[in-house]
Amino acid sequence: MTFDWKIGGLALGLVFFLAVLLVKPIGVSTQFVILDGVLWDAVNPAVVTQTTDGFASTNAYLDKSGGKYAKAVSNPLNYSFVFVLAMVIGGALSAWTRGGVGAAERRNSALWRANFGDSPVKRYAAAFVGGFIVLYGARLAGGCTSGHMMSGMMQTAVSGYLFAAGAFAAAVPTALMLYKEEA
Repeated sequence: MTFDWKIGGLALGLVFFLAVLLVKPIGVSTQFVILDGVLWDAVNPAVVTQTTDGFASTNAYLDKSGGKYAKAVSNPLNYSFVFVLAMVIGGALSAWTRGGVGAAERRNSALWRANFGDSPVKRYAAAFVGGFIVLYGARLAGGCTSGHMMSGMMQTAVSGYLFAAGAFAAAVPTALMLYKEEA
């Protein structure tokens, strides 16, 4: 079963519009910090404490914004955290409804093989390192592509357009450098 990208694009735009209209702009990278805090708090319950004014943390990052992140660590089942979980579940449901991930998709793609060889370990390592760099950059910038670029541009924020220009200015040369061979 194939899915028309135009329908997907319109559906994504509608979901973003409804999210901003009904709740708040979409952004997900902060929720990785919250997950880290939840795991850290499970190991060391002194990381987040409830005070008379709300929540506080011994970690400066979790304590910023008046303990907003500390509160999210203490009560992670909020809109943003559930949204990130729903993205993972939605991806899994999508794969399941189309019959799973086929053997051809599990093997290295022709484009990857042409540029980097046949090693699945190398592919997984590259994906992990690339994901780590993107998430680190997102937190360094104070948000991710969904928050800065997608939600920001939808709200006609100049910062969203600047972020998009910067993202493409970095992504296009990187892709051209890494993927010199065609499949």
